[in-house]
Amino acid sequence: MKRPWLFGAQLLFTLLVCAFMLVPVVMSLLAGLTRNYFQGLSSGLTFDWIVQVWEAYAPTVWLSLQLAAACAVCVCVIGVPAAYALVRMNNRFSRAFEELMVLPVAMPGLASALALLLTYGQFGSFRSSWLFILVGHVLFTLPFLVRPVMAVMQRQHLPVLEEAAASLGAEPLRRFFGIVVPNCRAGILAGVLMVVTLSLGEFNLTWMLHTPMTKTLPVGLADSYASARLEVASAYTLIFLLMIVPLLVALQAISTRLSRGAQR
Repeated sequence: MKRPWLFGAQLLFTLLVCAFMLVPVVMSLLAGLTRNYFQGLSSGLTFDWIVQVWEAYAPTVWLSLQLAAACAVCVCVIGVPAAYALVRMNNRFSRAFEELMVLPVAMPGLASALALLLTYGQFGSFRSSWLFILVGHVLFTLPFLVRPVMAVMQRQHLPVLEEAAASLGAEPLRRFFGIVVPNCRAGILAGVLMVVTLSLGEFNLTWMLHTPMTKTLPVGLADSYASARLEVASAYTLIFLLMIVPLLVALQAISTRLSRGAQR
């Protein structure tokens, strides 16, 4: 028996939730395109605020992209072999190590940044480089790649495939790159998607580790909110979304395609 009123109630609830989430974003984007936010659209539309933000904060955009790409590469190089080792070991030590690896996520970002500053802050050139922020991003995002890759490895029954390859004379490295990595590419890409997202939007840890020459997008956004007009800060948000959303959509499309290919 169909219940049209139930469907209508669910649809109304869904639309209300979407409006609750999207209306503030739309209002913020419109503020970055109006000449005067307090006068509203009647003051006219303009791209002057976007141009002003780009001229002042363009380096933060490129640095954020550079950090996200480098973080994804480093996390893949470290995380995929780590996930493979944890799956192969599958004992009390590996489970304890997995829990310790999640510690930077459980701790506040400021606490992790303080630990890095106390440990490596005396190295002046390293402290003032963007590589210092990269270390913090890698520590923070590593569990978000290791966990999906481990789940895929456990589901694919890789030990059986490796034993078959070993019986045919395949070396360990050849088994890893020829069997493990191809069978886990969907999990790897899903983890990379999460790593890139977290790296681009990470603020607390980056705010403590950055220098005036190594500001990222979120740090620059906070500075624009604190020291500039509301229209400038909203224009910065617009640039942030225009850069982030297409990148995430593209990564998600690639991940979906690889997942479908792995299921065939």
